[in-house]
Amino acid sequence: MNHRWMVLWGATLGATGVAAGAFGAHGLKNILLPSSLNVWEIGVRYQLIHAMMLLILFALAQLLDSRLIPRAAQLMAAGTLCFSGSLYLLACTGSKWLGPVTPFGGLLLIAGWLTLLYVGLKIRKMA
Repeated sequence: MNHRWMVLWGATLGATGVAAGAFGAHGLKNILLPSSLNVWEIGVRYQLIHAMMLLILFALAQLLDSRLIPRAAQLMAAGTLCFSGSLYLLACTGSKWLGPVTPFGGLLLIAGWLTLLYVGLKIRKMA
C-alpha cells in the first residue's frame, strides 16, 4: 500500500512549522503580547513534534503490516491541523470561539497516539 501521503504531510507540516516558528520569533515578537506569543509557540512545538511523528509512522508502516498505522497518522495529521491551527488563530485574533477547536485537536492527537499504542500491543514478541 502506498503511504506516500504520510511523508508529504510530515514534510509539509515540518516546513510550515519551521516557518511559523521563525515568523513568531521575528515577525510577531513586537506585535503580540507575551501570552499570545506563548500560545503561538505551543502551536509550533506541537506541529513540529507531529510532523516528525508522521515521518516515523511512514517508516513504521514499511516494517509492520497494520492498517492502524495509517489511521494513527491520519488522526495525528488532523489533530495537528486543528490543535496548532486553532492556537495560531487564537494567538493572532484572540477569538474565543476557537476554544472548543483546540481541545478537539488535542483529542485527535491523543487518539492517534493510543492507536499506535494498540498497534504496539499487537506486535508479537520477536524471538
